[in-house]
Amino acid sequence: MSSSMLSRLNEMIWADWLWFPEGHTWADLEDGDGKVYPKPFDLWATIPIALCFLVVRQVFERIVATPLASLLGVHDSKRVYAPANPILEAYFLSSSKEPSQSSVVGLSKQTDLSVRQVERWFRQRRNQDRPSKLKKFREASWRFTFYLLAFFAGLAVLIDKPWFHDVKKMWKDFPKMSLLPSQYWYYMIELGFYISLIFSVATDVKRKDFKEQIVHHIATIVLISFSWLVNYIRGGTLIMLVHDAADYLMESAKMFNYAGWRRTCNFMFTMFAAMFFITRLIILPFWIIHATMIYPLSLYPTFFGYYFFNGLMLVLQALHIFWACLILRVAIKFLPGNNIVEDERSDREEPESEDEGEAQEPNAKAQNGHVQNGHTPLNNNKTH
Repeated sequence: MSSSMLSRLNEMIWADWLWFPEGHTWADLEDGDGKVYPKPFDLWATIPIALCFLVVRQVFERIVATPLASLLGVHDSKRVYAPANPILEAYFLSSSKEPSQSSVVGLSKQTDLSVRQVERWFRQRRNQDRPSKLKKFREASWRFTFYLLAFFAGLAVLIDKPWFHDVKKMWKDFPKMSLLPSQYWYYMIELGFYISLIFSVATDVKRKDFKEQIVHHIATIVLISFSWLVNYIRGGTLIMLVHDAADYLMESAKMFNYAGWRRTCNFMFTMFAAMFFITRLIILPFWIIHATMIYPLSLYPTFFGYYFFNGLMLVLQALHIFWACLILRVAIKFLPGNNIVEDERSDREEPESEDEGEAQEPNAKAQNGHVQNGHTPLNNNKTH
């Protein structure tokens, strides 16, 4: 492809009419008169920031999270590893981790094991692959710390801004809205953190909504980056603040769950659920999305950037509705007669045998402190 074709393609991609309403161009974002505007090359700073987050996380988990886990009584139960069996291992890796009853019978004949021994082997093998409670606690501690600090830092950045109190003012003087230093760092740190989550996805705890989480992270990264490029900074900061408002409560509930502090866990989950519904299902769609999708129609004719940005917003909102359904299913277990609360996406360890599972007391008395019997109330939940 010749340089002239590349140049023409570049011009088409960055055409003014695609990304700005009529009457505005990229030239509006050129620095001048003491005003500074976002620049595309600024986003490269998020890569070293993301790498720094990965390093800081390792240090944090070892120096802070691990001692904290010990202090709160988080201990991993001793695991029984499945004995070596090439036939069962091959089936586990290539066919299914949870074989049907007919498959179990067939494997029993191939291995000269009883049906019960085959079932026990698969339970033990599945438990081997599940992350330890300590690993999950350290991950939750790290995310809790970031989301807590990010939320209050974002609140400090926005609390005195006019568009925080009246979201329609996010469009005042658009796109010639000067970039503030606090907005720059808020964007770079948030975007750097989400990129670090993509980098660490291979080693992080995988949950049942893994695919939805990946979609959420990618949509968030694209949304934040795009809002930076076209100077939707005011709206972008509001969106980030709304997302951080509930996440630290969820992570704290998970921490108390792993520690066995049942009442505290359930209380924090209740706080999280309330904050999630208020911020993600009320404030975000009826205030912020209304201000980005409906209100601009009275100011500008529609353009591609308008559809692109709001399309990403709707993707995030669809994920919020999906997670809200999971939260409701968990909340139902708070009703009278339901003493155990577990996350619908939980991946708790299975008992090594059926007898062991039946011996557990499912209605262990709720307490603050380490839970000795029964299942812990909340497992592996994460919502953005």
